[in-house]
Amino acid sequence: MKVFIYILMILAIFLVIYNLAQVDFDDPLGKDSIVAVITTIAGLCALMILAILRTSQKIRDKVRRKS
Repeated sequence: MKVFIYILMILAIFLVIYNLAQVDFDDPLGKDSIVAVITTIAGLCALMILAILRTSQKIRDKVRRKS
């Protein structure tokens, strides 16, 4: 599961980088780049969720070791 989470995190990072390259910074909320902005935000949210999941797994493992 740990490897799968890291693979998903790498994919989310590539997604964010790719979509940041697609954004027109002169008009980021314009017709051409709004999808890239939304997808960049979604990728960042995915990274945060995966980081929280990984942290919760580390905590769970430490609690199981103490018991």
